[in-house]
Amino acid sequence: MTAQGTALRFGYGTNGLADLRLEDALALLADLGYDGVGLTLDHMHLDPLAPDLAARTRRVGRRLAALGLDVTVETGARYVLDPRRKHGPSLLDPDPEARARRVDLLLRAVRVAADLGAHAVHCFSGTVPPTSGAATGGAATGGAATSGAPTGGAPTSGAPTGDVATSDAPIGDAATSGAPIGDAATSDAPVGDPATSDAATGDAATAWRRLAASLTPVLEAAATAGIPLAIEPEPGHLVATLADFHHLRGLLGDPPALGLTLDLGHCQCLEPLPPADCVRVAAPWLRHVQIEDMRRGVHDHLPFGEGEIDFPPVLAALAATGYQGLTVVELPRHSHAGPHYAQTSLPFLRRAAAATSATVPATASGAGHPATAALPAAAPVAATPAITGPAATPAITGPAATPATAASATANPATATPETTTPTTAVPEGSTP
Repeated sequence: MTAQGTALRFGYGTNGLADLRLEDALALLADLGYDGVGLTLDHMHLDPLAPDLAARTRRVGRRLAALGLDVTVETGARYVLDPRRKHGPSLLDPDPEARARRVDLLLRAVRVAADLGAHAVHCFSGTVPPTSGAATGGAATGGAATSGAPTGGAPTSGAPTGDVATSDAPIGDAATSGAPIGDAATSDAPVGDPATSDAATGDAATAWRRLAASLTPVLEAAATAGIPLAIEPEPGHLVATLADFHHLRGLLGDPPALGLTLDLGHCQCLEPLPPADCVRVAAPWLRHVQIEDMRRGVHDHLPFGEGEIDFPPVLAALAATGYQGLTVVELPRHSHAGPHYAQTSLPFLRRAAAATSATVPATASGAGHPATAALPAAAPVAATPAITGPAATPAITGPAATPATAASATANPATATPETTTPTTAVPEGSTP
């Protein structure tokens, strides 16, 4: 136990160990002392589309048990469904058959998770197709996120979504926000900017209907299996923020199987609240947590100490919620040095967690924070400057600008993303997980 709540349990994502065989990756994490693994189903790691999935899953389950590793099943593999489109097809694809392929992947993931005894299945919405005029982070624009998202755990009216989510009409005629950010990751177009035309409203509504219809059978399977489906707000995606998550809950009627994957780096990147406050307001729905360092306004997953997050107060807030799942390191761009970062990340997190008893309220960037001043950055790999990039900053000293208010910890989670506080977010090429 920490001084402030439940002892945190750390894992490492296999999407950051893509150059290792799954057997070797699991053995490495067990040897390093991790509590579990975020298992991304991919062609090199428990391929969800290859024959004999059930038998292969049983073998992995036995190995996890032998190593004492818990598991969350993740579904963010870049090209597992389409060798040409990153994260394609998505749940928002205009083609019903393409959407069905993503639904099938998630249904397979639920079965794998049930067989492995996983804590949750992770998923994401995907970006609005590039022909659309809908702005990303649709619920946060024009007040959509507040139109039916409950603020507590009580179910909403439970209105069915299937009968309104079957339209396959094209999404808009002209894009208003440039190239999509997130899956494409090829431009620096802003993420989360307010919609700039009336056309965006209608296109976003179509995208939300498609998402609700696509998730309905997955949620039913998850409920039957007793495995939460934990959707991740992803910068540039339709579900980009906590406000978007609550909008989705409202559309679906707040199904018990729907939970939240909270990426703490994404909180630093674009949420209006500091990461620690994001944890507090998200606590009732937390089913999976991802962690890495990040800078304000830049969606780039960084090793610990290379971004702006002040980790002791964030981990203190997480421990205080009583969260019992895994907190999984997500460094998908660092597989070339995966064993190194797996080795250095866990000691960093343990020191930060141990420092939680000395935390004070978080500042915008954590600069000068007494609990983090003694936390060294995760050591970079020698002679690999590409790991840190030209814009890397020392640990906890970068120019963060995360706003905080005195009432942030009690802010309404369904309305906590005002249009004026969402930053312009740059996505370096190839940076999106």
